[in-house]
Amino acid sequence: MNGPDGIDIPADPGPRRLDIPRGGPLDGAGEAGGARTAREARAHLRVTADCPPRPPGGDEHRPLPEGPVPREELALLRRVYRPAPGYAGMRERLSRTHLLALCGEPGTGRTWTGLALLAETTGHGAPAHLAERPERPGPSDAPERAEVADSAGPAHSAAPAGSTCSAASVASAGLAGPSGSAGPAASVGPAGLPGSAASVASAGRTRPSGPAASADVAGPAEPAGSAGPIVSAGLAGLAVSVGPAGPSGSTASAASAGPDEPAGSAGPAASAGPVGLTGSVASIGSAGPAGLTDSTVPTDLVGLAEPADSVGSAGRSGSVASVASAGPAGRPGSAASIASAGPAAHAASAGPAASAETAVPASGLVFRFGLGALPAAHQIERGHGYLLALPGDVTDPGPLLDRLRARFAECGAFGVVLVAGGPGAERLLSDRRHAVPYEPPAAAEVLERQLADLLGDKPGELLNLARATAARPDVADALGLDEPRPGEAARLARHLAAHAEGLLSDEGLLERCRAFAPDQARAWFDGAGRSGTLPAALPALRTAALRIALAVFNGSAHSLTAEAAELLTWELAVTLDPQYAPGRPLFAARPGAGLAAARAVCGDGVEDLGDASVPVRAVRFQGRRLASAVLYEAWDGHHNVRGPMARWLRALCDDPRPQVWVRAAVAAGVLCARDYLYGFVELLLPLARADSPVQRMAAATALAEASRDEDVRPAVDGLLRGWALGDDERERETAALAHGYGLAAGSVQASLEELARLAYEDDGRITSYSVLRLLAGTDPEAVLAVLTHWLHDTRRPRRDLALLTVLRAVTTRTSHLWGLCEVPELEPYAAWPLATALLAARPGSAPLLAELLRAALTWARSAAAAEDAMVGWVRRAARDDRQLAVLYGFLPRLAHEGDEPLDVRAATRIREVLEAL
Repeated sequence: MNGPDGIDIPADPGPRRLDIPRGGPLDGAGEAGGARTAREARAHLRVTADCPPRPPGGDEHRPLPEGPVPREELALLRRVYRPAPGYAGMRERLSRTHLLALCGEPGTGRTWTGLALLAETTGHGAPAHLAERPERPGPSDAPERAEVADSAGPAHSAAPAGSTCSAASVASAGLAGPSGSAGPAASVGPAGLPGSAASVASAGRTRPSGPAASADVAGPAEPAGSAGPIVSAGLAGLAVSVGPAGPSGSTASAASAGPDEPAGSAGPAASAGPVGLTGSVASIGSAGPAGLTDSTVPTDLVGLAEPADSVGSAGRSGSVASVASAGPAGRPGSAASIASAGPAAHAASAGPAASAETAVPASGLVFRFGLGALPAAHQIERGHGYLLALPGDVTDPGPLLDRLRARFAECGAFGVVLVAGGPGAERLLSDRRHAVPYEPPAAAEVLERQLADLLGDKPGELLNLARATAARPDVADALGLDEPRPGEAARLARHLAAHAEGLLSDEGLLERCRAFAPDQARAWFDGAGRSGTLPAALPALRTAALRIALAVFNGSAHSLTAEAAELLTWELAVTLDPQYAPGRPLFAARPGAGLAAARAVCGDGVEDLGDASVPVRAVRFQGRRLASAVLYEAWDGHHNVRGPMARWLRALCDDPRPQVWVRAAVAAGVLCARDYLYGFVELLLPLARADSPVQRMAAATALAEASRDEDVRPAVDGLLRGWALGDDERERETAALAHGYGLAAGSVQASLEELARLAYEDDGRITSYSVLRLLAGTDPEAVLAVLTHWLHDTRRPRRDLALLTVLRAVTTRTSHLWGLCEVPELEPYAAWPLATALLAARPGSAPLLAELLRAALTWARSAAAAEDAMVGWVRRAARDDRQLAVLYGFLPRLAHEGDEPLDVRAATRIREVLEAL
């Protein structure tokens, strides 16, 4: 007798009794409940193939636009800004305390909320529509009606000039500066501070005629009447813009970009925004040790379409200024470089600089905290507003904000501080002094206002078309977010407007929508590694680990996700600093803060245990595309994260709970498909060669999942063939388990053939289990046909494999035989034996199933085992009327099929089974 590939098989030694294998290859661990877990894991990680591997050197998120905020942006803000919940309370609190910290995530519209608060508080006027409707209740303030604001522009007022804090006139956002102004561009910092100098660069318009202004003047403050803006470098790295007093006798910015300026006025080649213009609002960005600004993504601006290097014209009266970082400042006596980021905007340039219309940012006014020093009172201009951003790794910003608030209150200025989620935000919110939790406005309202602004001057049908497109199911599916954040809503509005105007095709629109979730994941991880060492980096690592754990356990129990996140935090931390053993925080200041940072929510869920289901507190992303985007970004975009992730997944694959190891195995397979060479060595081989049967099953699951990719399938098929012919028993077992999914070989038929080959080295325990799982799959008729064919095969291993499979079908619950393909028709019968479930769900399978059972009952080698199996089958059905009804219709087929004569031996066995009951 010949075996597969012509291998000689020893002669049949004679009849031997077949026994049904007890249990599965996992020794009872992880079988029940795997079906639901595998289905949910596939649904979250196999959305579509819309997330290609990240190309090396891809676009990075640009920082928030810095420097003077142009009047065009203020006008846009008045037109489109939708107030966040609790806006009126925030405005009242800012007016009363002079400092307000908004604790929220980037992209939620907090930047424009801060600008709106500052513009209204400093007299620039509120967004015109704030009075259109009552606002929604906020997180910390009772609902109150917004004040009626002048929709045409900011108010005009004047204040006496010449005070210590430079009492300023509140100018209109859009008035040009005085004409004919020219002069030096810089001055020293605070009086009496030796060695402190500021190098200033201009974003304003230089004139073709007239001398270039001096870019580095170190001397006392310019007297009234000089045309150079006054800038000072702050103590210990904190510098803010100051300017001339009111119009009378004041120094004026020579870079004012008003349309009525004479052509011969020579502006300074170096100016730090609307310096010297009263009532301006400044944004101060944070700086790290190298002077890099805190990377707040552009989507934090609700509706702002300007690039990061465009900040509008410098020197306009009433403009809003953004003050950003410029290097390793922060020590007394250090020079704060205030340099232009635009083309041809060098500090000593006398040629044409960037015009006010191109809006080059002014950088260099540095805010850096941690050293404790604060500027003197005369460094902060009365009536100005300042927007600051704190880095996320600050654990206790309270003392700094206390001192900053005192300075603002003393000089009559106002500041809004943006604080991202993290330990610093939690501490501020628990102190309840400076901070409020920021809740974004509704995305639908932001989208409607943005569309109306973009298409307001176009034919009305374009606006209706954009609204209808936004409601299309394919657009919502491509977006993959439950509700876009305000910055995303503004970005979506631009795409919809371009589509409505015919500038963007349907496919182009869907492609841009599919990029939203990957862009969010990229923004998360691009900012996760700024704190280079532990323990400063631990909060960021913990947040990153939570997002990755959510990607793997999306929709699972919160307890499982949280524990997995802590395990991954450990792996990331010891990779970053092997000598540091990170601990776990026992109590969180705000228990839901971590989930909010991950765009996740908790809700009611159910976990399947096989025999029953239990309610759980489930956690999930607020968007179906976020899980795959996060997993792919971490794996593709950050190579050094792969090692900790691989170790973490291997450890999870040794957990006996299917709710854990199944999700980890599916995630491992998805990642192996994206980089098979790395995944094979770091994930597949260690799992396949492990002593734990659960890990070998996890390896088989990962191989089957990876083989879904057509480019990877030949490699997986070849690997399994090699393992089947090898001497390693663990590898052969893994190959047999992998073929039970019916994916690696390319078809169910091919998988059955591979299992028949493996049966020569197997006693039927593993191979019959895999064939049984194929029988519970998408094509049971094909499996039954092959099994009946094997009954007549001359090779005993194949006959035994057929008999063992059919006997296990009447004793094994359907819920224990899950696969990686959907079989919805069997779901109502998950608690039934597979044979009963097939008869109920697929009545056409009855003839072949009867032939197989009849052979098992009548053949001497399997008769005793078949009789025991039938007794248990009938007894179980007797407890359920629906199962009993199915068996009543099926049992007569065992003894008499169609026109064929009665099978006496089968009838005798059936009678013995009934007597045994």
